[in-house]
Amino acid sequence: MTAAAQFSPLPQWPLYGLTDDLFPTLERWSAEGKRAALATLVSITGSSPRPLGSEMAICEDGEVQGYVSGGCVEAAVRAEALECLKDGQPRMLDYGAGSPILDIQLTCGGRIGIFVRAVPDLPAHVTALRATREKRSPITLLTDLDTGHMRFCDETHPTGNEAGRFFRQYLPPLRLILSGGDPITLALLSLSGLMGLETILLRPYGPPELPPGLSPAHYIRGSLDAALSTLVLDRWTAVYSLTHDALSDLTLTAHALKSEAFCVSILGSRRKIPGRLEALRAAGVPENAFNRLHLPAGLEIGARTPMEIALSILTQMIATRPR
Repeated sequence: MTAAAQFSPLPQWPLYGLTDDLFPTLERWSAEGKRAALATLVSITGSSPRPLGSEMAICEDGEVQGYVSGGCVEAAVRAEALECLKDGQPRMLDYGAGSPILDIQLTCGGRIGIFVRAVPDLPAHVTALRATREKRSPITLLTDLDTGHMRFCDETHPTGNEAGRFFRQYLPPLRLILSGGDPITLALLSLSGLMGLETILLRPYGPPELPPGLSPAHYIRGSLDAALSTLVLDRWTAVYSLTHDALSDLTLTAHALKSEAFCVSILGSRRKIPGRLEALRAAGVPENAFNRLHLPAGLEIGARTPMEIALSILTQMIATRPR
């Protein structure tokens, strides 16, 4: 009996493909004492529904997370990964136009190479990823495409192939800092949770209870000055001030623009932009920081409702994030 026959087919609704961040799943499997394999998209010829470096994690019990195509090859990749966990041998899978696998063709008409290998020490793999996430620094996983040997290196290297090796860079999760308590703030909390963003909510002197059904990573309700002294604003952090209070907006925005935050913005009308720029310059914000300031908050998509405005803000954040 093959490995594929021992497990149920993949779900008809591919919820496993909604998340790119495999770390929480790998961490859970490690805590449960399970073994896992990684399947990584390492080559693309023509079109591909997924970018280079996309990954899929496969557990020894058949559970999967992530996806490497538009759903065309995931079942086959899982079957190969389960065999890989049995025999310990890595596999280079070749699918699409011109591939010898004639029964699996991609709807986009392209050709992709997917490298599958077992994670030899899942707890150590998870520990390395956890450490770099806690430091909020990038890390690169280097995989030998002949042997399947993997090692982490601190050097920053773009995702891609080089001399029989594949470099896969992992960046810190995007962090979103929100200041406010209006319906748009609540809509942002709702959508950012669905997107897996690490969201921090500031509401100076706000209620002790969180909004029902919403759970930001952190909720800070002390004074704004005290909150600013504790925040880490790195180049993977976006800051949006939605307070409707001119002084609070200015204080948070000036602080954020003096940090490495990649996207800083304030909710409000376009007519307020000149005054805000003047106030920020008076607060000592350097001129070269204004290329990270996006006013007003959100892209122009004709948004009117809190959910629509929240969507426009997250779209702006995604469009400006570090690549």
